[in-house]
Amino acid sequence: MKRLAILTVALAALIALPAQAKALVDCPLRDAPYSSASPLMDIILNPAASAAMDKVMPGMLKGMPPTFASKTPPSFAAILTVREAAGMGARYAPAGTKVAMPDMARIDAELAKVPVTDADREARCARYDTALPRIGLLSGHPRVLLFEKINGFKDTPSVNAAHAAFVAMAQRKGWALAITDQGSAFSPMILRRFDAVIWNNISGDVLTLSQRRTFQSWMENGGGFIGVHGTAGDPVYFWDWYVDTLIGARFKGHPLNPQFQTAKVVLGDSTHPAAKGLPASWDVNDEWYSFKNDPRANGSRIIATLDESTYKPEGMAGQNLRMGDHPIVWSRCVGRGRMFYSAIGHRPERYSDANYVKMLEQAVDWAADRTGSDCPAK
Repeated sequence: MKRLAILTVALAALIALPAQAKALVDCPLRDAPYSSASPLMDIILNPAASAAMDKVMPGMLKGMPPTFASKTPPSFAAILTVREAAGMGARYAPAGTKVAMPDMARIDAELAKVPVTDADREARCARYDTALPRIGLLSGHPRVLLFEKINGFKDTPSVNAAHAAFVAMAQRKGWALAITDQGSAFSPMILRRFDAVIWNNISGDVLTLSQRRTFQSWMENGGGFIGVHGTAGDPVYFWDWYVDTLIGARFKGHPLNPQFQTAKVVLGDSTHPAAKGLPASWDVNDEWYSFKNDPRANGSRIIATLDESTYKPEGMAGQNLRMGDHPIVWSRCVGRGRMFYSAIGHRPERYSDANYVKMLEQAVDWAADRTGSDCPAK
């Protein structure tokens, strides 16, 4: 009990240092002109940009649900571009209903008239962190950082369930676990202290440009990454390296009628350390992601797939979500670093499923092991 008490103190030891001036924040898209490729949140934050949108699509912004139009993260507005949001009405209209796509050229022309001011830059960067968290000395091995900053969609029950599961694993396995919701933890002086990072259902762009560079370098030089479910479930990404090189696949959609279905998860590589001792297949009820590209084609090692004959892979308005070969859990090498991703985990109860907990626990051990030969230096 004394050892667990020390661990709990370490988990809580995140004391903010003085923040830099907001004007100095090197957040992504800080200086980008307004366009249909802008995050919807940036449009909503600027009255002039909102008015320009309303000129072309009257009432669109006012008619959006609060979860889509919130100016404060977490918000869907952070993971949609203007183009993506404007096209939703046409794409998700009831079957047989014809809805014209908005005139994107006109939207771009109107938005181009809106200047980007210093106030806009400050508002865009406000959702990023600059104050360095101070993390106390951690006893145990491996050293793992549980990262929980979310600017996009946050499904609180699944985030909380995953959080509890990883804390329990750390206590059971003796990992040195620290927890933060600050993107500023991705600084050289902090990140170099860890063997692996876990992204707990992260949604939305969460790292500044310098934090991105630090994370990328750390991964390529032997770091470990474990991502679960929503960590690869955004409709739009503003960081190509993250989604294409680190994760290796772009989200396409998930079923909506019904959203949660029971499907058969089939073990594809029983020799992978994360799959040790797992059954050849098992039934799981969850929200099933489909991807625009097959991660197998770009060198990923497929740990588990979905049997598409056991559920209905159909999205809103009949969207075809079939992949044929349907990877759902995989790993890949990123330079000398190890990446593990599982699309399982929307439903909170998944994080108490014995098979899934075992897979995640073994995945952390694998990703954090810098002595193995899975991802050697090239």
